[in-house]
Parts: sequence; C-alpha cells; structure tokens
Amino acid sequence: MQNTLIEFQNNPWLFFTTVTLISLSVGSFLNVVIYRLPVMMQNEWRTDCKNFLELEPDKKTPEIFNLSKPDSSCPNCGHKIRAWENIPVISYMVLGGKCSSCKTHISIQYPVIEIVTALLSVLIAIKFGVSGETFFGLIFTWALVSLTVIDAKTQLLPDDITLPLLWLGILVNTSGLYTDLESSVFGAIAGYLILWSIYKLFKLVTGKEGMGYGDFKLLAALGAWMGWVMLPQIILLSSLVGAVIGISMIMIRKHDKGVPIPFGPYLAIAGWIAFVWGAEINQLWLNIQA
Repeated sequence: MQNTLIEFQNNPWLFFTTVTLISLSVGSFLNVVIYRLPVMMQNEWRTDCKNFLELEPDKKTPEIFNLSKPDSSCPNCGHKIRAWENIPVISYMVLGGKCSSCKTHISIQYPVIEIVTALLSVLIAIKFGVSGETFFGLIFTWALVSLTVIDAKTQLLPDDITLPLLWLGILVNTSGLYTDLESSVFGAIAGYLILWSIYKLFKLVTGKEGMGYGDFKLLAALGAWMGWVMLPQIILLSSLVGAVIGISMIMIRKHDKGVPIPFGPYLAIAGWIAFVWGAEINQLWLNIQA
C-alpha cells in the first residue's frame, strides 16, 4: 500500500488516471443505485404496510430485487447486458446509445452520470492530492451524486445513503480530517435542527410541508463533514443554486410552476462546492467586505 502511494506521488498522471478509471466504474454502479434503490424502498414500504394492516401476503414468491439481482437487462426486450456492453461511456458510444438486441434508445443519463462522477472525482483528487482526504472525499462525492439524481427523479433522499454519510462524516473527523470533532458533531446537530425549524415554521404558517425529512438529514450530514461554521455558506449557496436552476427550468418551460421542486439536489450541489472551495469562497467574501 505504501509503495502504491509513493508511486502515485511520483507519477501524478498515474494517480489521476487511476481515479478517473475507478470513478467511471463507480459512476456505472451509481446508475444502478439511482434506479434500483427507490424501487427497493417502495417494495419495502409496500411489505411493511401489508404487515401493519395484517393483509394477506402475495401468494406469488416475489422476485429478488436488490443492487446485485437481477442482472442488468434491457427494459424493453429483456436482453441481458453482457460485460462488453457495460463498459462505462465506451459501450454507450459503440452501441450508438441503443440496445444491441432491440435497438431501443438507451437513456443518455447513463454516460452522463459516469462522466460527471469522473470529473467531480478528479477535481477532488486535484484538491487534496494523494491523501486520506481524497479517499474519503471521493466517497462523499459519490454519495452526493446518487442523492442528487435520486431526489431529482423521485423526490426521495434514502436513509440508506444519508445516515451512513452522516455517521461517516463524524467518524472521519474524530481525527480532524476536515474539521475538529466538536465542530463536526455540532454541525450535524445544527444542520438537522435548522431545516427542521424552518419546516415546522412554514407548516405552522401555511399548513403545508415545504420540504422533507431527508433534507434535514442531508444538511446534518454536510454539517458532520465540514463543521457547523460552513452551514451558513451551504444554505446560502443552495438557495442561490436553487433559484438559478428553478428559474431556468420555468423559463425554458420544462417545469410546471405547480410541481414541487426538490431541495435535496441544491443542498448536495452547494455542499460539494463548499467542500471543495468553501475556504476560498469565505476568503473572497472577507476580501470584498474589507
């Protein structure tokens, strides 16, 4: 392991190439998570509801559906995806964005997620270099990519991602990797309570729910990773990102004004920006104020 780290330090091109290839593969897996995890959640809720209501369970044995089973296949014709058809980005280009069997169009989401995951991962590697910060920063980035797309598509922020992300943030900061432990713990607490308070106040005033509990947990996780001092910046950035994207979507008529816009993606984007450039943004603000 030590020899590998030394090799990476002596050959930056090898380090960045390795990060790129690994993150492309991870991006391919994230596509699986983005599609399957919400379905798994719905299946679990359905089962829990039947048990709670004491309804008869389905007589038919349910098919195994998780992140590994069943094997990936074309949703149109059922063609099993072979290994050479599952190479990140390259397979999509070789196949012309179509199923090799029925020629049905394959969503552009798959290569886009793989490319975005790789680009963000390389930026993390550039920021932190060959270090523990990069290793955990990659995990942080991959989790945020998953949460962003899942929430954008389903308005869900799975506990299976947000809660482990929160606890991992506290764990890595026991050694002060990104911030001190006290700041990390108070960041998690404050992150949750800030949005919870806004939610309660909004509901009291309007009688409506302005956001979901997943948003509280996500901001708590961001606070755990970066400390309470970064929370104001994250909230301001998320509002700015949300305003820009929301207005753009309405202007180009791709979003109905009456349809709720999930807040999770904006939190995740703002959190990642703060994670990478938060100190520079704070310094820029102080320079402007001076």
